[in-house]
Amino acid sequence: MDSAMRRRFAMRRLESGAPLRAAMKAAGLDIPGLAAKTKDADPAGEGLSRAMVGFIAGRGKTAREECSTRAAGLIAAALGREVADLFREEVIPMPSGSTYARRTQISKRQVQVLPERLMDQRELSVFLRKSLSWIDKQIQDAAAQGEAWPGLIYVGRSRRFDPHAVLDGLRRQRTAA
Repeated sequence: MDSAMRRRFAMRRLESGAPLRAAMKAAGLDIPGLAAKTKDADPAGEGLSRAMVGFIAGRGKTAREECSTRAAGLIAAALGREVADLFREEVIPMPSGSTYARRTQISKRQVQVLPERLMDQRELSVFLRKSLSWIDKQIQDAAAQGEAWPGLIYVGRSRRFDPHAVLDGLRRQRTAA
């Protein structure tokens, strides 16, 4: 394994979850009931959400074949089964750290580092934590006032954004309001 790779351990459900669903049926539990029992099995008292249990135990389009070792352990404990009866461990090679050369590790409380390149609208929406339609509305409102939205640059027919200029413009807009 490459030195830049690390291993992540995940649990894969057996036979697309059939043993898990059989254990749930034998215990007389549905998805909300199993989610509630995982709270009792969790030493921290958090358990798993109904949605997560549904993803793991389900069989439709939203079903997940893999889950964390913690989730597998809580489900097995809630059903009174061994983890190996319901899941198998799988090693997944993962890159260590970020694969983006300029990204730094930051905590949630720190200011997000601005990239040194232009962003497309989807990247800007993730960066600002705003929807694509919010950005469209801001651009339309600026155009209605006869102004260009700060940081907007047209490249051919596509929009690109300078995140520094966008943030500066939003700060000025906030202080003016």
